[in-house]
Amino acid sequence: MNYRAKLQSIVSDELPTPEQLNGLGQLRDQRVEGDLNDDLNQAEIEEMTKDLRLAAVLVPLVEHADEPSILLTRRADHLEKHSGQVAFPGGKVEDSDATPIAAALRETEEEIGLDPWHIEIAGVLDTYQTGTGFLILPVVGFVKPGFTLTPDKNEVADVFEVPAHIALSTQNWKTDSGEWKGRMWNFYSMDYQGYNIWGATAGMLMHMSRRIAE
Repeated sequence: MNYRAKLQSIVSDELPTPEQLNGLGQLRDQRVEGDLNDDLNQAEIEEMTKDLRLAAVLVPLVEHADEPSILLTRRADHLEKHSGQVAFPGGKVEDSDATPIAAALRETEEEIGLDPWHIEIAGVLDTYQTGTGFLILPVVGFVKPGFTLTPDKNEVADVFEVPAHIALSTQNWKTDSGEWKGRMWNFYSMDYQGYNIWGATAGMLMHMSRRIAE
């Protein structure tokens, strides 16, 4: 599969409007997970969608000659929130960031030392709203091989890559469940070489997998 062409076909080269970035996103990527958690009541939805904070992540497709891969991080174990979880590089959009794309590039360089020179921005995907108060804008970037990474150990424990044919195939994702805030939740997950990919990262990858398969 030509993953570059497939991803180019599903991204937008225009940023969402300020109204879209300040409004409600897809609740846990409803188009992907609506059939998993479709029993939310209105009070739960309102609680999850108030005071949303905008974040941007880079979805890096490393264009190796043999096969492209998706670059991911594992967050440091000592972090207060989402410690030890697998994530895309990225973070909160600050007032000093010119755009959410600039925020994704800045956070990526700060977290793992990936120079923006190696990154060609393809576009953005649909926003992904988490249950923890973030509205995430995924920014897809094509990464030239030959880079050197210097991860910030205060934020990142590991950096690893998953072959695109594994990360971007719906058949490789399974449905798990767990308790959070007094109720059971269903979510997508994947185990890869000792790493458990789940939560928002899994939701965004599953969304991409379904989009490129259309």
